[in-house]
Amino acid sequence: MSYERHGGGYGGGGRRRRRDDYDHYDHRRDVQESPDQKLKAAIIKFGEVDAEQELPQLAIKLASQEHTSIPAIAEGFRLGITEQPYKIPFYAALLFYLSIPASEDPAAGRENGSASAEKPSIGRLILDDFWKGFQAYLDKLAWRETRLCIHFFAHLTVTNLISPQSMLGLLQSFTAVLDEFGVSNGRAKRAARCAAEGLMRAGQVLKLYSAAAVNEMIASVQAYNDSVKTAKWLVHPLAHLHSPEIPAEHADEILDCAVSALKTLDLSDFIDVPRIFPQPYEAMSTSTIVPFDLPSVLVPPEVIELEVLSTESSEDAPIKREEWPEYMLRLFDNDVTADPKTPAGYAVRADLIDIVEIFEVNRKECARFLIEYPKWTVPGTFKPRPGDPAEGADRIPLPGRDWQLESTLTETILGAQFLLPESPTKPIYYAALITELCKLSPQTVGPAVGKSIRKLYAYCANGLDVDVLRRFAEWFSVHMSNFGFQWVWKEWVPDLALPVQHPKRVFVHRALELEIRLSYYDRVLKTLPQPFQEPSAGAMPDQAPGPTYEYEDHTMPYYDAAQNVLNQLRSRTKPEDVLAHLETIKNSLAETADLNEDPDTLIRSIAIQSLLHIGSRSFSHFLNAVERYLIVLRSLTGSPEAKEHVLELVANFWKRSHQMVGVVFDKLMQYQIVEPADVVSWVFAHRAGGLDWDLLRSAIDKANGRVVVARRRVVTLRKEDDDAQAREKANANGGVTDAATMEVDAETMHDPQVIQAEDSPQLVSALKAYAAVTREQKSTLARVLECFVHVLHSSGTARRVIVTDAWEGHAGWGDEEWVTWRTWMWYKHFCRVYSPYLRSFVTTLTAVSFGSLETSTDDAAVLLIKIWRMATGQE
Repeated sequence: MSYERHGGGYGGGGRRRRRDDYDHYDHRRDVQESPDQKLKAAIIKFGEVDAEQELPQLAIKLASQEHTSIPAIAEGFRLGITEQPYKIPFYAALLFYLSIPASEDPAAGRENGSASAEKPSIGRLILDDFWKGFQAYLDKLAWRETRLCIHFFAHLTVTNLISPQSMLGLLQSFTAVLDEFGVSNGRAKRAARCAAEGLMRAGQVLKLYSAAAVNEMIASVQAYNDSVKTAKWLVHPLAHLHSPEIPAEHADEILDCAVSALKTLDLSDFIDVPRIFPQPYEAMSTSTIVPFDLPSVLVPPEVIELEVLSTESSEDAPIKREEWPEYMLRLFDNDVTADPKTPAGYAVRADLIDIVEIFEVNRKECARFLIEYPKWTVPGTFKPRPGDPAEGADRIPLPGRDWQLESTLTETILGAQFLLPESPTKPIYYAALITELCKLSPQTVGPAVGKSIRKLYAYCANGLDVDVLRRFAEWFSVHMSNFGFQWVWKEWVPDLALPVQHPKRVFVHRALELEIRLSYYDRVLKTLPQPFQEPSAGAMPDQAPGPTYEYEDHTMPYYDAAQNVLNQLRSRTKPEDVLAHLETIKNSLAETADLNEDPDTLIRSIAIQSLLHIGSRSFSHFLNAVERYLIVLRSLTGSPEAKEHVLELVANFWKRSHQMVGVVFDKLMQYQIVEPADVVSWVFAHRAGGLDWDLLRSAIDKANGRVVVARRRVVTLRKEDDDAQAREKANANGGVTDAATMEVDAETMHDPQVIQAEDSPQLVSALKAYAAVTREQKSTLARVLECFVHVLHSSGTARRVIVTDAWEGHAGWGDEEWVTWRTWMWYKHFCRVYSPYLRSFVTTLTAVSFGSLETSTDDAAVLLIKIWRMATGQE
């Protein structure tokens, strides 16, 4: 964390030390810390042994400091609160201790005890400075830091350090966000959480002050939450296509849980708050503290740059995860893991999620803090770990709690990893974090992970979202690779009787394919029971991954011609000479009377396979071959049919290595041998065994990525041009820039598609390139939509699998039904994950792809349009 990121790098310019100098130099010498740094470190490390015992000692130490140290102390509080949220109640107790007037201070030895009673306490000065930091977080719209500071203020309100009326005003400024015109879902959701979590902690005090204001805020949060139900259906990890209803089981939405927990507390007038949130300050009291009035604030508006206002051009729009509801998958019963719909369960879940996100930079520390988390909760929240002194016959668990820590941790981490449309951080982080937890406590975490895997596997047959299933297979394979690929595969042997395209069979096949990538074929094969090793099981391939060169066998037709081409490529013959040789072979073949193939097709097959064979030794060999013979490749792909044939040849050559198919497709798109739209068409033409989402996503990302790169170049060159023009105008005016010369036509300046007469040649070229890749992007997205609409609207099976009766009998589905159902789910995922890009072209894409469906009333057309409108914000 921040307090561990010491400087200490040595600059240049010093003389080089001799060996003898190093002999007498202690490299282990600690970096010298200033007094202020020591104060911050003491605050941040507060409570690592025993918070209650350390509290008075640290308070006395801080109270003895000069007022010049107040900024450093306040900074320590800010870092501790925003990076260690589980300590917030104890930081509140520490500040309360520092705010006690000298006349009431139980620590008689404080050096400042003789200070004037009218002099502000050090606690008040710290709170003044802390508020400035909070205002900075708010101005930057650093939502997590802002929310955690509100937790702190709420605890201080309970201690009477902050006045109830000013705390109410602060929370009301966040509920006011929910009433803003056109407020984005991401902004409203995060503001609602700030208000709700502040009320949970300070609700008892605030309701005594103004019950009407508290009820109004609760109603405001609930009203907003009820308004986003359509989006919830789109991102539920187990939502069913046949029903518009959102399943109430197996997943919990975070704002739903906040509302439920808040209403539960409100019904009891928040009397249970001390049994939910630790209140180490509860025994402290003073009658002479004057409450601090928090200044009034307004939540700043979202920053919308002018550069992203164009309606028919896609900018570098990210996949805006925060704009969607956040459903956390549930894997255990409420008596095993924290139920987030209850106040205590929500408090635990929110803390754990914050810890996981904050400590992304250090998974080892994160794992340690997660294992130690129970010591920061109310006793009885979790079952004691084996050997814990608290585990005794006289232990009384708290009603409705006594949860298993390891199961709660595993469920929370996997819930974050499987958030839709994407996880908050890279999926590999969550896999690594679970691995660290298993290493720290293998006897307790291991069984929880095993149970989670079994539960997720069971969900596969009950509508688990296809992208969650994909991520599940990735995590499973990585986790197995970290623990010797040991799994109880015999449990799943009966499922080999299911159809090949059943989700459980698809998961097993995908997981084993990924395990092979992480190890090697024979190593993985030995870990499987015999039924899984059989080729007929469809779980493992019959051979190790590798190329399939059609002309390797000398008995094959055209073997000699292929060898000639292969030898030329091996000898690094000039591309022009290779082209001439290919033309000679084609003419020779055309004169052959018994030739049953098109000469161009045959020559293309020989050349492409030979090039792939040269590059099959390694990735660098492949790149070198492609770069050397770009001219040859482009000459062989002069038509859409030729490009499709090249993709087919690549897929056949690497049919035993799906990973290499993706690598080669990606490089062919990168070098513009084929276009993303060509790959999209190829993927849909070869969907019989299930839509290949990896290849489809690669093509879409390539088209979007080109726009991002071109856009950034245009913005950079535009700024350089504008700066140069401004300097010229200033020089023309004798170095003085008046108001008239500063006027800028914002639309002309910021629209990348506008070419101005005074633009530099580089900028004009960049603008034309940007326009070209934007057209390509629109074409690619339109092709994807058209293919989905055609596949799902023209198929009787596609209509059949989305009706209620069909889903109720899905246990009897065959391969065709499961492939079609997954296609529906991939369409749903495509619309939600690429929503920001699709919204940029919503008018054009709606007209082109859905124009013919507007008057259609069949189930497939209705569902296609419904998903599209939900994802693009039209419903």
